[in-house]
Amino acid sequence: MTDAERAIGYTFKDKNLLKRALTLASANRDDNNQLLEFFGDAVLEFIVSERIFDEGSTEGALTERRKSLVADSALTPVSERLGLDGFLIRGKHDVNNKKAVPSAYEAIVAAIYLDGGMDEARKFVLSTLDFSSSKASQSVNYKGMLQELLQSSGQSLPDYVSKKSGSPQRPYFTVSIKVFNKTFTVRADSVKGENGGEQLAARKALGYYNSQYGKKL
Repeated sequence: MTDAERAIGYTFKDKNLLKRALTLASANRDDNNQLLEFFGDAVLEFIVSERIFDEGSTEGALTERRKSLVADSALTPVSERLGLDGFLIRGKHDVNNKKAVPSAYEAIVAAIYLDGGMDEARKFVLSTLDFSSSKASQSVNYKGMLQELLQSSGQSLPDYVSKKSGSPQRPYFTVSIKVFNKTFTVRADSVKGENGGEQLAARKALGYYNSQYGKKL
């Protein structure tokens, strides 16, 4: 427990909270970190939301950014860097539980909150999550932003119409959507994905909306 506290950077008044946060259900069915994980997820989302609130963006973009920061794929390397995976108390045959690694971080957040309050939990999260790299690598979900905008104004969602062209060696796709009484068409190397036609078409439609109505999206 002392080594775990040193790695986390926080000394617990109640050592049992730390032990519980590191105990998996495979090791103890009654006293494990599942409830702490549940609570820690909510505390973590609040702290992250508070941290990114002033970044100046839309609700949809902030939601995507928060997801990128609290997703298992983001928390796993943080937990591993802190060494939490090595401190986990597992059942004898529990060796491939990948979910346990990011969940341990959430449980630790809850344990610190319960032991030392919000200020200590906030200090832990802000000192261990890398907000700068997440922001730099974050991809914008233009389809999600367009959907949110249309739903908020009571409009129906668009159909994305795609057509494959080009040669078998060098195919390309033309993707179109009709929104705001206009048709927006783009050309892309794929339909889906971060740089796919659907995302580019949604971005084009949002750009038009921005120019017409002065909204910052």
